[in-house]
Amino acid sequence: MKFFIDTANIEQIREANSWGVLDGVTTNPSLAAREEGSYKKILEEIADIVDGSISAEVIAQDYDGMMKEAHELIEISDRIAVKIPLTKVGLKAIKSLSDEGVDVNTTLIFSPMQALLAAKAGASFVSPFVGRLDDISSMGMKVVQDIRTIFDNYGFDTEIIVASIRHPMHVYEAAMIGADIATIPFNVLEKLFNHPLTDIGIERFLSDWRRANKQF
Repeated sequence: MKFFIDTANIEQIREANSWGVLDGVTTNPSLAAREEGSYKKILEEIADIVDGSISAEVIAQDYDGMMKEAHELIEISDRIAVKIPLTKVGLKAIKSLSDEGVDVNTTLIFSPMQALLAAKAGASFVSPFVGRLDDISSMGMKVVQDIRTIFDNYGFDTEIIVASIRHPMHVYEAAMIGADIATIPFNVLEKLFNHPLTDIGIERFLSDWRRANKQF
């Protein structure tokens, strides 16, 4: 499974990339609004750091506006996947961009049928938002599981990005289901390292070493 980081914070991206496990980045207008500099500048910096897919979202809600902004985004880097929400207008833009060979990440997916529509329109990625589904007492990971089954049934190449991840169990469950990608906030990525037995084991090794007064 690929690991993307869900942020527009350059320092977080640099740090996560240094761990050697980062495959890409997802951003959106809300994340970019928290950072200094223009959206274009942020995306250029990300492209310089990460050698992988970078999802960047359009703001426009009309077809012509979506297409215009999408073409502006892919001029920044040929590794940008254009994020477009699953609406009727969005689906039309997804089809047009996919026909042009542009990678599209269909966002704000909350049902298997929405994911199926995006895949049929040629989207490279679909992003089910599991955390937001959990927030309304719906089973976010069950939606991911159903999308995986449907895509496997019909041989779709569209990759599933598990998004709106809130905790490490979301990452674990995504991996067990067979999702292609998890896009993970920085604070959750840090938690993937943690296990109390690892901490205890390191302290025990160091204690034994100090007690034996050994030299490296």
